[in-house]
Amino acid sequence: MAPARAAPAWEELFEPAGVIIAGASPHPGRFGTVALHNLLAAGYPGRVFATSREGGDVLGVATVVDVAAIPEGAADLVMVCTPAAINAQLLRDCGARGVRAAFVAAGGYAETGEAGERLEREIVAAAADWGMLLAGPNGQGVISTPAGLCAQIVAPYPPAGGIAIASQSGNLSSAFCNYAVASGVGVSRAVSAGNAAALGVVDYLEYFSEDDASSVSLAYIEGISDGRDFLARAKLLSARKPIVVLKGGASALGQRAAQSHTGSLATNDRLFDAACRQAGLVRAASASEAFEAAASFATQPLPAGPNVLVVTPAGGWGVLTADAIAGSELTLLPLPDDLRSAFDALLPPRWSGANPIDTAAGETRDTIAEILRLAVSHAEVHSVILLGGGIQSNQAALMREGPLFESQGLARIADYHERQDRRYAEVAASLSEESGKPILLASELAATQPGNASPAAVRASGRLAYASGPDAVRALNHLWQYARWRERRTEA
Repeated sequence: MAPARAAPAWEELFEPAGVIIAGASPHPGRFGTVALHNLLAAGYPGRVFATSREGGDVLGVATVVDVAAIPEGAADLVMVCTPAAINAQLLRDCGARGVRAAFVAAGGYAETGEAGERLEREIVAAAADWGMLLAGPNGQGVISTPAGLCAQIVAPYPPAGGIAIASQSGNLSSAFCNYAVASGVGVSRAVSAGNAAALGVVDYLEYFSEDDASSVSLAYIEGISDGRDFLARAKLLSARKPIVVLKGGASALGQRAAQSHTGSLATNDRLFDAACRQAGLVRAASASEAFEAAASFATQPLPAGPNVLVVTPAGGWGVLTADAIAGSELTLLPLPDDLRSAFDALLPPRWSGANPIDTAAGETRDTIAEILRLAVSHAEVHSVILLGGGIQSNQAALMREGPLFESQGLARIADYHERQDRRYAEVAASLSEESGKPILLASELAATQPGNASPAAVRASGRLAYASGPDAVRALNHLWQYARWRERRTEA
């Protein structure tokens, strides 16, 4: 039996000074080799060790056959990619070398049946003997961008940011990280809970709620072993920071898939939905919606009320966005008389005269910036959605690609169009920060032409470029529902 040890800190999982990759191999496709590659490629600054049955160098790292050859106290975290049958002893050996946290990527545990359940109990006991934090098994790995840590068996390594991810599915964790790469809204921590033998998703959420690097939690859940405990803890945690939840296993077919995936029993979906509302959890219906909600919490202030002003250069986008607002808990603000008069002075007579503010393509160089400034300065406006970004840059792209660009000297015009789109995004971010009010920019070009100056400038500002007005409404509605829940909780 190991000597009594103090309980390990979470920092040894997310901020390790040294990492062991157990199960590296000269074969480039093995999980251990991939994990070692990802750790090195992400630029992890701590000490790196690896074990291999064959010994020798793997990816430039001199491996050892036995962890006993690793200096005591040199590593805090072991990433376990070795077969399930030997891992209980491996954890004991690592504990003897001072390792205080383990991520078990290997499968072959409870998800496979009775024999696997026995092996899972053995690794839990081995970790407990040494006071070792145990993540997994049957998970993809752990990411911590503040530590330069990418100890996982898949790509990608996301940009740094405020979203903390805890997922019962490794591929959903990777999907969220892929959205982070594409959107530029980054991740602080990401962990795949796998079978959650010792630590469940709510345990990670508890750590994230106190983590200075994380501003919002994003969770994927397939099943909850103790719903009462989950609800009680989540309600306390969501009062500290928003928690966005995506749940698998909502249907009977999905529940059977969840059982075979992680050995997890899915909960009744209707009860879970009611529990989310009671606990202030933000529930999303899809992976993309979940990431957009989390990215919005990470980059936008919470609205102080439901009133939304929509600004659009063309009517159709405004109509669809107004429809989306009508189906939400937000309000399309009836345009106050003082704002209407101010906009009259900025726009041609053909503008809509109402909210949505359809400028009818009548804006000049400073019009959009001034409309946004007037909007966020008005007490009745709680949020703004700006549509149609990138139209000018789209035209600039066609000019640059066309046969007249050089002969007619169109570079100056194209540059101006792109400069304007960048300016709108920069002004929106600046005004939002100054006013404490959300300003969301939406354009289909965020999806169809992400290199367009408008969505590119939104990403450069650190914010999310939404692919449509209704997408922006959906995200803003999540912010408002959460803000209202917190307000009611404070008043209670």
